[in-house]
Amino acid sequence: MKVSYNWLKTLVDVPESPEELAAEFIRTGTEVESIDTVGEAFDHVVTAQVVSKEPHPDSDHMWVCRVDVGRFNLGEDGEPEPLQIVCGAQNFEQGDHIVTALVGAELPGGVKIKKSKLRGVVSCGMNCSARELGLSGDHSGIMILPEEAPVGVPFAEYHGSSDTVLDCEITPNRPDCLSMVGIAREVGAIFDRDTHIELPAIKHEDTSLHVDDLVDVRIDDPELCSRYTARVVRGVKIGPSPEWLAERVTAAGMRPINNVVDVTNYVMMLTGQPLHAFDLGKLTERDGRRHVVVRAAHDGEKIVTLDEQERELTHDMCVITDDGARPVCLAGVMGSFDSEIDETTHDVLLEAACFDSSHISRTSRDLTLISEASIRYERQVDRTRCDQVSAIAAALFEECCGATVVSGAIDVYPAPVERNELTLRQNRVELICGAAIEPEFVERSLARLGCTVERAAADGELVFHVVPPTFRPDLEREIDLIEEVLRLWGMGRVEATIPAAKNHIGGLTHDQRLLRRIGAIMRSCGLNETTTYSFAAPGDLEKTHMSTDGRGLPVVLMNPLVAEQTEMRRSLLPGLLQSVAYNNAHGTANVHLYEMGTLFCGRENASLPKERRSIAGVLSGAWGDMTWNQKYRPLRFFDGKGIVEELLAQLRVEKARFRSAEGEGYAFLQPGRGAEVLAGGVELGWVGEIHPAVRDAYDIGLPVVAFELSLDALMKCARDQQAYQDFSMFPSVDVDLAIVVDEGVTCEDLERRLRSAGGKLLRDVRLFDVYRDEARVGAGKKSMAFALTYRADDHTLTSDEVERVHGKLVAKVTKAVGGEVRG
Repeated sequence: MKVSYNWLKTLVDVPESPEELAAEFIRTGTEVESIDTVGEAFDHVVTAQVVSKEPHPDSDHMWVCRVDVGRFNLGEDGEPEPLQIVCGAQNFEQGDHIVTALVGAELPGGVKIKKSKLRGVVSCGMNCSARELGLSGDHSGIMILPEEAPVGVPFAEYHGSSDTVLDCEITPNRPDCLSMVGIAREVGAIFDRDTHIELPAIKHEDTSLHVDDLVDVRIDDPELCSRYTARVVRGVKIGPSPEWLAERVTAAGMRPINNVVDVTNYVMMLTGQPLHAFDLGKLTERDGRRHVVVRAAHDGEKIVTLDEQERELTHDMCVITDDGARPVCLAGVMGSFDSEIDETTHDVLLEAACFDSSHISRTSRDLTLISEASIRYERQVDRTRCDQVSAIAAALFEECCGATVVSGAIDVYPAPVERNELTLRQNRVELICGAAIEPEFVERSLARLGCTVERAAADGELVFHVVPPTFRPDLEREIDLIEEVLRLWGMGRVEATIPAAKNHIGGLTHDQRLLRRIGAIMRSCGLNETTTYSFAAPGDLEKTHMSTDGRGLPVVLMNPLVAEQTEMRRSLLPGLLQSVAYNNAHGTANVHLYEMGTLFCGRENASLPKERRSIAGVLSGAWGDMTWNQKYRPLRFFDGKGIVEELLAQLRVEKARFRSAEGEGYAFLQPGRGAEVLAGGVELGWVGEIHPAVRDAYDIGLPVVAFELSLDALMKCARDQQAYQDFSMFPSVDVDLAIVVDEGVTCEDLERRLRSAGGKLLRDVRLFDVYRDEARVGAGKKSMAFALTYRADDHTLTSDEVERVHGKLVAKVTKAVGGEVRG
């Protein structure tokens, strides 16, 4: 919501400094994204006077003008001299006061003014129309100023158009703040000031006709539309909006179009009630009247919206139809192209209605069509004010469009709102807030927010009988009122206290300690913790080449915050890869991240999805930048495997091992560079290098190593303590063993067999060499050399003992793997 400071000043007394207001907004729960100055758009735009006007020597419709721009006059020799400007407008004469954009100006819409030649004649600026200045839709000629207008004054200063705009982020529970009246009411409550809101009223109605004689309205489905009001204005003169109207529409972040459209946009921004203006002449007439029917769309029904796009509708969307047949508006979102207001419009049907928020939200997102109207409808519009807002708009049509308002208004209201009375206890306010808030402040604050408040006594205690306004649908319970009181009073004013507790011993749970320990291990390995979105795009797993087997059904969001993120995530990897891509795109090549989060797996015939916790990490680039004594070493599979091994060792996971990751389930990993992580018979997850095709899908140029483990399974396998083993006082015997095996035999398999065959005396096995040579070890073979350590706890081993155990080990292992000892 863009809040014009100049406009807000006309509704309520505001602080001199916009920064002070922004700070109070943030304190009370309304985030301010930015504070902008609108007048900056008129930099290098000044008032001027036409000194001379001569025909262009090579054109029958352009003029060569000499324009006096006061102190900004500067000729090619650096001396003061009127500017030469080539202009194609026909509505000005010598001596007229105009608006000129100097070289270097940037006008609304991104138009940059440069020194140029038009058909061989040099032009050093541009004489501007109101449309080019973004003040209205008038493009019939350049903007002519009054004769008394000064020359050479910055246009923003002359026009008084310099304005400060606060870009406020309105939370979904505050639809009332999506209007200037609502913002003024909020400011009044924050600063304890009265609002002075003056709304236009209809001056004269044409009583020779009644709107019922011209229009009939029917609502077929009250669940889609709870109220529909309609007025008719006749004799509309389409044209540019008055300057004040165009300025306010522009400050609200919209482009002025014409007086009719600008009035509906202005009233929407003023009151928060979306309006729609139909060209009455474009609606089908039957029995002397136009028949408007509000109904559900038919599956496959089509409509061409105002953006000239044909859209296919479904049965859960709401449409406004011409006599029940032809859709002329996608209700609450956008009108149709064939019923829009244009220069031929004379009579207007004005709609002010209230549509169901959930249907509007789904419609706008399903069609990827977000509008200012849909934003307000999906947060709930106050249906009790439709007729009042319609009257405001009709009064402005009188004022700005020269229209005549037909008497009466159609009001179809099948579902009136009933306001509930709430009881607010003063002692409950103080108990919940933890502060002694005065009853006078409670009563005054709620009243300024629009509530009806009455004091009473119940059982000797002070209570308030509060009726919340209909424009605050979020005030449903006593606790909601307490929250409003506290945010206005100031949560920062509440003194910090230690919560009272009896017979409670503080401390973390076992799972909490284990999670913190896992995070500490990850950080000690050089990874940085990150948090990605729990939401995902529907094609995230397919984009990552990950199988959906074992991940459950997708959990689809009914009301996604972002159109591209409509599901809950089923893997942490896509989000982490997006983080790598984002860092790479912003110049950070070395990325080491990990995340612990929840995955959501949908189930058939289940109301809630199954939630699983997971830990994942990504490594890209190198551990550090290249230096004079340190070469660049890109991170590879074994870096990721080493981190997983360290995590398993620190958590004392028993019987941890790795198995080659193969098959379609691991299509996202590079073949031969991925492994499954197991603990006994429990599969914990995987580790490996991401396939180049997946990296290309995410625009990642460098290799990426990743891992993902089930956090729940990992925590079950973790051990808090390890059995104590005394140090042996007897020496060890080290023996090297090189075994020639087929290429398909893995180190993990061979090491596991060595430990099993070595018995109690074999204390350590370490691979220290892998050798390949077709001439010496054979084709398709490799030699793997291990350092074996033997030791006994109760005596010094003899050579015979070691040779006997070692001989059995060699015989058993070589037979099992089909290998031979390399001499």
